Amino acid sequence: MARNEIYRVAFLKHGKVYEMYCRDVNTVTMWGFVELNELVFGDQDAVVVDPTEERMRDEFEGVEALFLPLHSVLSIERVNKRGQAVIRDRESGEKVTPFPLSPPGRSNS
Repeated sequence: MARNEIYRVAFLKHGKVYEMYCRDVNTVTMWGFVELNELVFGDQDAVVVDPTEERMRDEFEGVEALFLPLHSVLSIERVNKRGQAVIRDRESGEKVTPFPLSPPGRSNS
């Protein structure tokens, strides 16, 4: 694989859909896993900082390789350039989880 290739990988983690970018995707000797190497995040020195991307950068800080179970991988796409890393709600597909209107255990009536 060429070093300039970039992959967009969507996978499930903790009930959320993560969509992130990496430079290398491999099947591994551990049966049932996909390995992501060289995770790619946005420029830390940028004037505008995306909180989702910062959260993902913090969550995966120090990770040399990410091993994902095959059943959690939704898609792997080779793309021309890196886009926005996102975390979406699994059920609604929304990037933002709505704030509950009433506390748990109470009804609106």
